[in-house]
Amino acid sequence: MRARLPIFPLGTVLFPGLVLPLHIFEERYRELVRHLVGLPDGSGPREFGVVAIRSGWSGPTAPAGPTGPVTEIDLSRPPAAADLELRPASTSPGGVPAGQEVTLYEVGCTAELRQVTELEDGRFDLVTVGRRRFRLLDVDQSSAPYLTAEVEWLPEPAGQEEVADLLAPRVLAVFRQYLGLIRDDPDELSEQLPDDPTVISHLVAATAALTLADRQRLLAMPDTAERLRAELRLLSREATLLRQVRAVPVPLTELAVPPSPN
Repeated sequence: MRARLPIFPLGTVLFPGLVLPLHIFEERYRELVRHLVGLPDGSGPREFGVVAIRSGWSGPTAPAGPTGPVTEIDLSRPPAAADLELRPASTSPGGVPAGQEVTLYEVGCTAELRQVTELEDGRFDLVTVGRRRFRLLDVDQSSAPYLTAEVEWLPEPAGQEEVADLLAPRVLAVFRQYLGLIRDDPDELSEQLPDDPTVISHLVAATAALTLADRQRLLAMPDTAERLRAELRLLSREATLLRQVRAVPVPLTELAVPPSPN
């Protein structure tokens, strides 16, 4: 099933069920918020697509991992048959000068508005929650002040439930060991861990101290079982490294999804 969504490029990966606070100050994204708030009641969820930036104005290209490069969308190069891309206008999304290469990952997640606070100067503080995954099919830079895109939804396919049910307790066990290595009080979070395998897979992906490329790869996994298998490998790798160096790889405050400055 396909749909058209407003698109918000960000330097982070959003997962279904995870909270993402946002501070909106740029006019094009204020317009996006006003559009969503103005939708009539009963017209469906007030959501927009969050897509992680692979390279461009938000930092260097994320490295490819052991599973190979991640599909991207290039916002500046001339079209090629191998991938989805856009020709630049006078500025690219986020105010990037024309000609600067900006690429987005192909798979994203919608953010549903849960709380909107309009400030006196017209800026917005938002609380959003990840809702459903999608794949970008066709991106439009010209029909609105912000990017819009035709997307196809990526539901969790049926048929792997038994495998996921077997993998979930193993992932939780390794995740608890991992938390014990990086947190002063690992029981504070581990007591609140869910039972649903899909929810577990998204929580682990968003909470563990992984690279953006690793998180993106997990978001794009075809089903929960594959995501849990990958997380077993990643958590085992991270736990081994932590035991060897006996140090936390990043400040604990960076393990949470940070608010975006837009």
